[in-house]
Parts: sequence; C-alpha cells; structure tokens
Amino acid sequence: MGRQAIVVALPRDEQVAVIRELTEAGFEALPVTTPQDLETILNGRREIGVAILDGESDFDRSLEFYSLLHDSDRDIPALMVVSPRALDRLAGAATKANIDDEFFTRPYSTDSLRWRIEAMLIRSVTIDDGSGPILQSSGDFESESWSKRATIVSIFNPKGGVGKTTTALNLAAALQVRLGLKVMLVDADTVTGHIATSLGLESVTTVVDAWTDDVEEGRAERSLIDIATQHANGLTVCVLTASPLNTEILVPEQVGDAIRAARRGFDFIIVDMHPSYSPLNQTIFERSDRILVPVTPDVPALRAAVQMRDVAQELGVRDKLALVVNRANSGVSVADMERTVGMPALALIRSGGLLFVRAANEGRSVVEQYPKEKVTEDFEILAQKLVGTEFQAAEKGAAAKPAFRIFNRSKEPARA
Repeated sequence: MGRQAIVVALPRDEQVAVIRELTEAGFEALPVTTPQDLETILNGRREIGVAILDGESDFDRSLEFYSLLHDSDRDIPALMVVSPRALDRLAGAATKANIDDEFFTRPYSTDSLRWRIEAMLIRSVTIDDGSGPILQSSGDFESESWSKRATIVSIFNPKGGVGKTTTALNLAAALQVRLGLKVMLVDADTVTGHIATSLGLESVTTVVDAWTDDVEEGRAERSLIDIATQHANGLTVCVLTASPLNTEILVPEQVGDAIRAARRGFDFIIVDMHPSYSPLNQTIFERSDRILVPVTPDVPALRAAVQMRDVAQELGVRDKLALVVNRANSGVSVADMERTVGMPALALIRSGGLLFVRAANEGRSVVEQYPKEKVTEDFEILAQKLVGTEFQAAEKGAAAKPAFRIFNRSKEPARA
C-alpha cells in the first residue's frame, strides 16, 4: 500500500502551520481551499488517508468537502477542527456517516494534531480478527504484528485521598489534549466517583441507568461507547453509576468485558477505581494493561501501596504495577519511597495546591486550565511515558526494542 497523503482544508494561517508540521513528519500534505480543489485531488489520487476540515469559519463549504469525501465509493475519514463551544453542535452529525470521523478542538498545537492524524491512519489500516483490531500487512509499518488496541490503564490505591481521581482525570486530559490521542475516561468508583462533576458534566447517563433500561425493555445492553458522554475537550467519559445503591446490574465480568470491548476506536482507556479489592475491581485489574498506584509521601499511603503490591502478587498482576508519586516536591526522598514500597516510580507529580480546585470549579482539568504550570508538565511527562511503553513488543518477556517507528518517524521510547 502506498504512503497516504493528508488533505488540509483550514484557514490560511492554520493551514500553513499544519502543513509545515506534517511535512516535517514525513507526510505529503495537500492544501485545499475550494471544493473544486478537493474534487480534482480525489479524482486523480486514491491514497488520501485523512482530510482535516474546518468546522467553524465556513461550515457550508466544509459540508461540501465532507460530501466529496464520501461520494461514490469513497469513505475517507475527516478530522473536523472546531472550538469547544461548537463541538456539541457538531458532534454526531458527521459520525453518523462514518464512524472513523473525529473532532479536534481549538486551541491546539500542531504536534498534537499530527499525533491525532497518526493515530487515525494507524486505525485505518487495521482489520478485526474477532479478538480486536490488528494491523494489516503494510510497508508503512516495520513491525510484523503490531496489534492496535487501546491500552487500558487503571488508577488504584486501597487508601483514599492519595489523588486517584486527580491522576486519572489529568492523565486522560494530557493524552487527549496535549498528545492528541483518543481517550475514554471511565469512572469505576461506584461509591464516591466524581469524574463527571469535576468535568462539569450534567445529566450524564450512567451504565447502571442504561443497562437497567435495556433489561426492562428486553434488548441487549448498550456498549460503553454508546452510553458515554463527550466532554468539550474531546474526552469520552463513561460513568458506571451515580449512586452506590442498586448496582447489582454491574456484574464484574460483564463490566470487564464491556471495558475490553471499548478498546476498539481508542488509544487509551483510563479507569478511575474505588479504593477496595471488590470482585469488580479485581476483574478490572485482570483486564488492565497497566495499574498506576498513586501514593503520597506519608506512612498510611505507603503502607497501602505495600499492601497493594502484595495483593497484586496473589492476583497475578504484580508486573502491571507502577507508582505515581503525588506531592513529590514535599521533601521526602522518592528513592526511599520506592525502596519502601518495592515498586519503581513511573512519574512524579508535584503539588498543585488550589489549582485542582479552581480547575474543577470550571469543569476542566488542570492540564487545560493551567497549561503552563509545572504540574501540567508533570502529567504530560507521565502521558508521554505511557505512550512510549504502549508500542513495545506485546509478548510477555520480549526484549524491549531501542526505538519504534510510526509512519517512518523514529521515536525513542520513554524511560521510567
């Protein structure tokens, strides 16, 4: 299969910057200003991978572009660039025609947009073998069997108050907003979950609500993707329940299977969990690829992390664990904490103080509300480390490669 080109139909200033970024990344970027330009390109070329469209400045013209992308036998995915305010108005309009279409919110960095394009192109060359999407054979990829499924990352500590929800929410935002990846954030805290509240989402349909209605109406339970709500920042948010009562419908195996089924179409699924070793949590542990254990520099939190390490050994998930040290600038030695817990620290998150409170009051993450703060940089580093490990060899025990390549761009894997 030949190298796919990218159509760029954005306002002039954005178009120039985006084309420069894509060109430096090794893509062929084709500027388009009128539907006639696009039609000429489509009639003469068949290897168009994605079209980047503007969803605000001239929406009628963008609809003409979109129609051409799906005329005749064409089915070319579109990445519609919009403001957060316009996202609610547009979401669902294009995706009814093509499930591969996506939205990307302004303001954005050109490198984050490039990451999203790369992710869309990766998904476009997958096939489903019954166990999830895998890459088709292609000269654009040097890995012989690079399976494309979302990485499931659970956030857990058996002690409350260590920053599980803060870590889950801001890690998800860093992956989505800063790195341009497609992320589902699952609130699996069935007792005190408050992801939706922290993100300013109101009237959210929960899994308990949806599945209860489905059973009463005699139909198959809806998928998490069908139930989820989209935040203005692009995150797909799924809440298991709004109440700790009447959660019998959340059968652990069924929830675990639903989370695993949602892997298709996302790059990451981040799961915020309740601090208990319930059957539901144990099932999520088993389904997860990574389990991040937030810990604060105090004795109760460290003891809880040690307990988690021992329980994880019994459950057979010990190799999935990694520490995330919150309030890492408190003066306590991180090396001492690692020795005490017996786990390496994947990332250090300094104290954000009232920044987290102020961001939540605005229904946003700190990553969005305070992009230049040091704590935002910490979450972005954590996100980059997870991305760096995502593309390693999938076989257990396989030696890590010194680098991986995405569409002929070499990337050095991040080191924990």
